[in-house]
Amino acid sequence: MKQRYEYLDVIRGITLLSMIFYHGVWDLVYIADYSLEWFDSGFAYIWQQSICWTFILLSGFCWSMGRSRLKRGLIVFGAGLLVSAATIFFLPQQMVLFGVLTMLGSSMLIMIPLNKLLSATPATGGLVFSIVLFALTRNVNRGSLGFEGLSILALPESWYDKGYLMTFVGFMDKDFCSTDYFSIIPWFFLFTSGYFLFRLINNKGLLEESFRTGFAKIPAFLTPLSFMGRHSLFIYLIHQPIIYVLINLFQSD
Repeated sequence: MKQRYEYLDVIRGITLLSMIFYHGVWDLVYIADYSLEWFDSGFAYIWQQSICWTFILLSGFCWSMGRSRLKRGLIVFGAGLLVSAATIFFLPQQMVLFGVLTMLGSSMLIMIPLNKLLSATPATGGLVFSIVLFALTRNVNRGSLGFEGLSILALPESWYDKGYLMTFVGFMDKDFCSTDYFSIIPWFFLFTSGYFLFRLINNKGLLEESFRTGFAKIPAFLTPLSFMGRHSLFIYLIHQPIIYVLINLFQSD
């Protein structure tokens, strides 16, 4: 697709703003030691999940629209390594291993050899199957099949004592610690849900129709959000250091 669907950038920009606010509160609680009881509530968890679900689903949706998929995947994966390295050296108590960028970059790269197979899969069936797999494996990190509070089947404990490679896949080692952990399972299935959702919509010609009718063009007041969405990776990389500096400046006063 040669044209850019700007509303996707707007959605990404809105989600990015939500993430910045969330991380700001997180830093206040866990770095600056501010007491905010509501941040341990179900509302805060839903807030956090809404951010990561949207980013991952949107990333899968946009994968087919992008060019230089190998380059993009390597850049995002490399950005994830950069975040890990920065936290290991400068904030070891808040270390990030296998964070969301590492997972997104890995998913983008995994899709390259899988694309031929998945593109031959009916979009509706692929979407349903991906959603089912995501729901079924959502609790893999916790040692079972199931979704959130629903545990269907406990998985062998021996699968969770195999080091970092299996942790990267989703079977988290008992000694593993990371403040941002997104394994391939279950999140790759949410990524493929976005991939099949794009195919389903694109097959119906809805995106092309939106360009033809002018609906894809955003109004001027949404331009700042679209700008943020287009530069989401850069903003993601710099927002936490900026928040951390601001909190330290505030505390020093």
